[in-house]
Amino acid sequence: MREQVLKRTAIGAALVAALASGYPLLHTSPINPAHATVVTTPVPVAPTASTAAALPDFTGLVAANGPAVVNITVTQKAEKTAFEGMPQGMDPNDPFYQFFRRFGMPTPGNPQPAHGLGSGFIVSPDGLILTNAHVVADATEVTVKLTDKREFRAKVVGVDRPTDVAVIRIDAKDLPTVKLGDSNQVKVGEWVVAIGSPYGFENTVTSGIVSAKARTLPDETYVPFLQTDVAVNPGNSGGPLFNMRGEVVGINSQIYSRSGGYQGLSFAVPIDVAVQVKDQLLKHGTVTRGRLGVTIQDVNQALADSFGLKQPGGALVSAVEKDSPAAKAGIEPGDVITRYGDTTITSSSQLPVVVAGTTPGKRVPIEVVRKGNTRSIDVAVGELKSAKAASAATDAASQGKLGVAVRPLAAAEQQQLGVKSGLVVEQVSGPAARAGLQPGDVILSLNGTPVTSADQLKGLLTKAGKHVALLVQREDMKTFVPIDLG
Repeated sequence: MREQVLKRTAIGAALVAALASGYPLLHTSPINPAHATVVTTPVPVAPTASTAAALPDFTGLVAANGPAVVNITVTQKAEKTAFEGMPQGMDPNDPFYQFFRRFGMPTPGNPQPAHGLGSGFIVSPDGLILTNAHVVADATEVTVKLTDKREFRAKVVGVDRPTDVAVIRIDAKDLPTVKLGDSNQVKVGEWVVAIGSPYGFENTVTSGIVSAKARTLPDETYVPFLQTDVAVNPGNSGGPLFNMRGEVVGINSQIYSRSGGYQGLSFAVPIDVAVQVKDQLLKHGTVTRGRLGVTIQDVNQALADSFGLKQPGGALVSAVEKDSPAAKAGIEPGDVITRYGDTTITSSSQLPVVVAGTTPGKRVPIEVVRKGNTRSIDVAVGELKSAKAASAATDAASQGKLGVAVRPLAAAEQQQLGVKSGLVVEQVSGPAARAGLQPGDVILSLNGTPVTSADQLKGLLTKAGKHVALLVQREDMKTFVPIDLG
């Protein structure tokens, strides 16, 4: 099985690396005008200074903004360890005798502090700093170091884990600041620059381009990440991502990696999202989010054809929570949400972001396609009480014993598959995974009893023994899968 890992880019010990690079020399040989007319075939010309001038120059950007980027060191509680003296019976001639005599050996005991590194950037002259939540969350001590070598003890003003944004403050005045840009105006392919402290190397500059926008990552429902190919490594977390105008358009947050280091994919929290979180943390100390109370999924070509859409797009409502804002407004399973307020919904990943950013209690017009007809529905947006994504939640009621997270089939899916009921498998682990179930499988029955809801499936499992037989449909094939529940 191919393994894919998304890793936070914060906590990392400083390592020493030596980098060397060479630059090829470019030569141009002038042609005597007197002989220019006798040249009958094109002559390759080496790149000139004007060609080199077309490449981006980051020197001014770095000089102007580097002083506003800070290095963050945190102290956190760690697993309990302590150091005792010499191991009993160790020979004084043993090569490790002097080591243990001086430093002792680790044994369970008193907790030893753990240290981590990150980055941040100053957004106000009086010491307000933005960084990542995972850099400073649960820290017992936060130290900020400026480029002029001054160090300050920082206070954590607020942390919002769902967006991975945190606000800290140091007691200082007249500090250099960055200029905040508009992440909505960022274009795929444009140059961007990161400044941070990878592996503790302060004020390190790396560059690249924006690879994609509005990326949705696992367990990151509320953030439409900016994807770049800028080299970001442990210690870069919380640092700014600049456009070529010297404006911060994102906070470097995550990387895709199998090794723990940079492998060509990095992700930044859009600055517009970060500013909204900052403002709420400063004003209220916490972040409130809007809630609809629907389960949604993407619309592929087959579903678009089934629902009479001209092309795939929107967010298909597969379930509506009882007594939720969506239910009270009249939204039904099978509706395709194509517009939320002033935002056109082209994919399901957009909806949780715009709903979460809505002030609870506000009435928002939502455009849906129902049975081929477009209608507008006004919804009084509710307030999300938990960190779970109400707009894209998976019903995991039966996940514990069987090892699956499921959701009911939408009406269009039932019609497409030719079944009256069933549960779509969203996640697989434990006994179900060992038996070969996969995401996308449809559970039709358990021990001969048709299943219609996760609660019913859970009830059937509590009455079942150690072995059950699931009738599963995968694409056009139905098969019974025996599962040992243990």
